[in-house]
Amino acid sequence: QVQLVESGGGLVQAGGSLRLSCAASGRSFNDYIMGWFRQAPGKEREFVATIMWSGSSPNYADSVRGRFTIASDNAKNTVYLQMNSLQPEDTAVYYCAARSIWKREYNYWGQGTLVTVSS
Repeated sequence: QVQLVESGGGLVQAGGSLRLSCAASGRSFNDYIMGWFRQAPGKEREFVATIMWSGSSPNYADSVRGRFTIASDNAKNTVYLQMNSLQPEDTAVYYCAARSIWKREYNYWGQGTLVTVSS
């Protein structure tokens, strides 16, 4: 059974940092793209960043580029999202997701971790 378990969310002041973790288990992710998405209150879920399971080809939303860094640690079966210079508009539930490189849709999702940035 595939599981993606996020952790690391919490309350932080504007300008602060958090690191989110996504522990992946239940299958091989060698041909997978790992992604972070977020959903703010009253808004639709949006793309944040993606990376190949191998750690190559990071990609970022314009709103987070230069502040967030996505990384994959295969030895720990974990994907990270380092978030710096956090702003109140980054407040959201952050979700980890995975999809095969052969598919268009993300078919595995975590339950999310809440990030709250106070001004």
